[in-house]
Amino acid sequence: MAVKVNGEEKKLESRMTLGQYLEQQGYDLKRVAAELNGEILPRSEFQNRELSDADTLEIVHFVGGG
Repeated sequence: MAVKVNGEEKKLESRMTLGQYLEQQGYDLKRVAAELNGEILPRSEFQNRELSDADTLEIVHFVGGG
């Protein structure tokens, strides 16, 4: 299965939820926003929304600094 993440095609070994993918990639779920196929998802849906072949995912990771 392949999904496009931030404009780059990524192969997934198995089916997984958006939350599982983000955690696998090392994202802090409290500091990330995600858009799946043009729909901005609330964090409460990350663990329920399963990724499918040819999905388009945009991820924004917030970092602190000063």
